[in-house]
Amino acid sequence: MSVHAGTVIVVDDDEAVRSSMRFALELEGLIVRLYEDGAALLEAGDLPEKACLLIDQYMPGMEGMDLIARLRDRHVRLPVILMTAKATEDLRRRAVLAGIELVVEKPFRDAALMEGIHRALAARGGARPGN
Repeated sequence: MSVHAGTVIVVDDDEAVRSSMRFALELEGLIVRLYEDGAALLEAGDLPEKACLLIDQYMPGMEGMDLIARLRDRHVRLPVILMTAKATEDLRRRAVLAGIELVVEKPFRDAALMEGIHRALAARGGARPGN
């Protein structure tokens, strides 16, 4: 793994999604951290500087947008990609206002997610593996 690959922090309540995301992201040469919900991420506290947050919107306890607001309140400015099965116009509008880089719909059907992750990491100083 490249030292400059960056880290993707995945927050999703679905264990199968977390597992498949770990597999796909590690194949891309990325470091992956997994959290089952927003509370677990907030408790972790030690977020890397070169990272991208990949957060599910619809989770029990704390929705993705609420987690992002709490992270911003803590001055966490990592780029965010929001995953959702229901990308309504209202959600997309709220995401833009919150400064979210990308909203992607599940199930993932094209390379938009990986491209978005690599763009977000490049903006934070993490280069794409091999570059």
